[in-house]
Amino acid sequence: MIAHLIGTVAGVSPDGAVIDVGGVGLRVQCTPDTLASLKLGEGARVATSLIVREDSLTLFGFGSEDERNVFELLQTASGIGPRLALAMLAVHSPDALRRAVTAEDLNALTMVPGIGRKGAQRIVLELKDRLGAPGDVSGIGAAPARKAEPSWRDQVQSGLTNLGWSPRDAEAAVAAVEAESDSGEVPDVATALRAALRKLSKQ
Repeated sequence: MIAHLIGTVAGVSPDGAVIDVGGVGLRVQCTPDTLASLKLGEGARVATSLIVREDSLTLFGFGSEDERNVFELLQTASGIGPRLALAMLAVHSPDALRRAVTAEDLNALTMVPGIGRKGAQRIVLELKDRLGAPGDVSGIGAAPARKAEPSWRDQVQSGLTNLGWSPRDAEAAVAAVEAESDSGEVPDVATALRAALRKLSKQ
């Protein structure tokens, strides 16, 4: 298993990044929080989880071991694959997921595209005693996310469409988030994405 990568950020896209490790570019799919902390041309360390399928090898990258561990634990629940686990971490931080599961907050869990009420109930039932309490971090803490580049609108809109929302709905949600943000201040990509998802979940 590839536990982490240390290298130079060679490329960043709305759903992942390329980390150059010793001249080899490794593509990792990441959460918005992780992507917001990566800068093109700068050094980076990401915790990773390798998903092996019959026809593919997919590497997922995270800002901390805790986020990676929660990603892997989520997949032990029935019906949760790597894509849905990544979507859950795109909407909620690891501690927010712990709080939702501990408190049996089904509304919070159903904010994630692809999770209905029955699915949320199943997640609570299967993970309540395994995910831990908020603050129960089993790895290093995530570094504070850096401010996003001016292209935050494109990143958030692409993130929403990757999570299953239509381009029109994604564009409307981004516009609503931008209208509420302080003028002249560039929002954090992960924060903006979560705000957009909250608006979409109320539709």
